[in-house]
Amino acid sequence: MTDSTTQQPDQTDSIGRIAELISGDPMARIDADMKHVLDALGELGARPLEISMPIAARRQPKAADVVAAILARQGREVVDDGVAAEDLDIENGEGTLASRIYRPVGLLSRLNPVILYFHGGGFVTGSLDTHDASARALARRTGAIVISVDYRLAPEHKFPAAHEDAWAAWTWLTRQVRDLGGDPRRLAVAGEDAGANLAAYIALRARDEHTTQPVHQLLVHPMAGTDMTTASYGETLRVQPVGMPAMRWRFRHLLEDEAALADPRLDLVHRDDLAGVAPATIILADIDPLRSEGEALAEALEQAGVPVNCWSYEGVTQGFFGLGLVVTKALFAQSDAAEALARSFGPSRRS
Repeated sequence: MTDSTTQQPDQTDSIGRIAELISGDPMARIDADMKHVLDALGELGARPLEISMPIAARRQPKAADVVAAILARQGREVVDDGVAAEDLDIENGEGTLASRIYRPVGLLSRLNPVILYFHGGGFVTGSLDTHDASARALARRTGAIVISVDYRLAPEHKFPAAHEDAWAAWTWLTRQVRDLGGDPRRLAVAGEDAGANLAAYIALRARDEHTTQPVHQLLVHPMAGTDMTTASYGETLRVQPVGMPAMRWRFRHLLEDEAALADPRLDLVHRDDLAGVAPATIILADIDPLRSEGEALAEALEQAGVPVNCWSYEGVTQGFFGLGLVVTKALFAQSDAAEALARSFGPSRRS
């Protein structure tokens, strides 16, 4: 990919250094729990994304590895969370998408709310396993069935392959929901960073095609724009695990050319057609290049008349949401997200 961010790194880095001088090093305000996670990640040998090849990046230590290491160090054991998981395949027109269905205890025999969830990883990394904790937390806290989808990744599958997979998964779900024990009137979408972009895409396309629409969209630090000159990008030049260089790396692997940066499926914040989409909850990390565009998306949705909640959690980085076992702020975020989803689902419908 040839884009301005790769052609002019010195200019972009200079903007970042100026921002750091003005606002200070964002890592200086990191939450103690989050610092513990990042320190453990380094001890396990994790390397910055921007100096890795995609295949090697996917083999890096994962959040689950970090959580296991911290719990072992503290002498704590992981207890049964009451959520059963089972792998399944979803047809996407060209083959199947590996997926996983999570069923919490206490489900009804039918008419349960359902969340279609997309993992994070910036369209280049991430899998069912890397974000298993997030899907489990949503199932446990909402009492809903959660289906996590392993969409195709770049650079092997460039944009918009992941978006095509997301829509195929949504179409499949609307047809199979009753067989899964779900309620076709209580379907939601959720995701983290790239996955949040996919969730928002489903909400927009479902509205445009006058088909089944989600009742809510949970967007955790969404990739909602392509402008790397925002305030939060400028503040995160040296932030790990995901700062400006890592985001630049992601876009370079995702896109074929610079023109795709203006595609409305990626550049959500500059769309003028957001009215009529599902209500949204936006969860942001304070120390994250995506923070500013998440705030801009919330403002754009509000101006379009879409009900939206937007919460930013101080001292945490991108990827914090699934770390509830070791990061207290993640527990707060999970609780807030679950409450918003529960309100959208409404009361249970007894069989």
